[in-house]
Amino acid sequence: MIAVTGLGVISSLGNSIEINRQALIRGDSGLGSLELFETVYAKQLTFGEIKTNNSELMHRLGLMNKNITRTTLLALNAVLECLENSGLSTKEIQSSDTALVVGNTVGGMCLTDELFEDANRKTKGSPYVTQYDCGAVTLFLQDHFGIKGICNTINTACSSSSNAIMYGARLIENGLAKRVIVGGVDSLSKFTINGFNALGILAADKCKPFDKDRNGLNLGEGAGFMLLEKSDGSLKRKIYAKLSGYCNSNDAFHPSSLSEEGVGPALAMTGALKKAKINPHQIGYINTHGTGTQNNDEVESNAMLRVFTKVPDFASTKSKIGHTLGGSAAIEAVFTVLAVHHQEVYPSLGFACPIETTGLSPLLGYKKQALEHVMANSFGFGGNCSSLVFSKNIV
Repeated sequence: MIAVTGLGVISSLGNSIEINRQALIRGDSGLGSLELFETVYAKQLTFGEIKTNNSELMHRLGLMNKNITRTTLLALNAVLECLENSGLSTKEIQSSDTALVVGNTVGGMCLTDELFEDANRKTKGSPYVTQYDCGAVTLFLQDHFGIKGICNTINTACSSSSNAIMYGARLIENGLAKRVIVGGVDSLSKFTINGFNALGILAADKCKPFDKDRNGLNLGEGAGFMLLEKSDGSLKRKIYAKLSGYCNSNDAFHPSSLSEEGVGPALAMTGALKKAKINPHQIGYINTHGTGTQNNDEVESNAMLRVFTKVPDFASTKSKIGHTLGGSAAIEAVFTVLAVHHQEVYPSLGFACPIETTGLSPLLGYKKQALEHVMANSFGFGGNCSSLVFSKNIV
């Protein structure tokens, strides 16, 4: 059994697990105008910005080092909470059978202006010149915690950290690690803001996942991490849930959109159910990918209708914190684990009318609910689709 024994998160809803959970219960939104990040779109579009600047993060983390990017700071914040939450000792962290896998897309590209300056300098580059790639976050965490086991970075766009979780589980299942720190992170950057705006899919107002009048997504930032461990009955740590199923698929349809039939998402969900050895009707709640874009929401709806005879309660976390790209799957996985652990489901925001072709409506109110199995979906560019199944830990 793969057990989840530690959790850590930071998002526009707050900088800890409990603050985020209470915000989810209340149905709070972390979406709004930018206050800290400078871009011409600051007042034109809506974002899920964490209202803590880099200096405050450095001070909180005890790292008054001006050469650490925001992406790395957010990751460190979540990893520290995860490790403290789990009670993992320094000896265990630095053991050769502890691995680290990070999903990430932005990396140091949050410093787009510095990257431009470095690329055009004729003299020595800035202190950030080695931190632009997505692997820089993993390398920092590896060095900071003295991790000696396998370390890897996965970049598959929006499904990056879901695949990081899968990779970590496979390391454990194949005897290559006893425990794995897995998760993902991304911060806001001009690179992604300008890129997504060029695609014409950024919403001026708060996003409305699964609504017939949905008008695009809101970019966000944040980090989510969890500790996965092999549980053979001797594990003494608190178990939040079991990672019982997972699957990655690809519909090979288009560089930035999914096939209308939802082939890739349906294959991912079906494969995760098969791995978990459960039937579709046993899923009690789905944390959907739910971006609020025209293509994604209709495709995911069609895929759920293909897989489930009766679609279970579902909601989109992105309606609260925006799309955090490489960090989204991990943050949403943490929220999904909280749902099954606390036996509760969290609502979607911004929804009014269902998509006419599918007729599906997300959950609109918080409620306590008996849950045995829950699912988290993450679908990335290039048709890279991943689904995770978390199950209640039965003592």
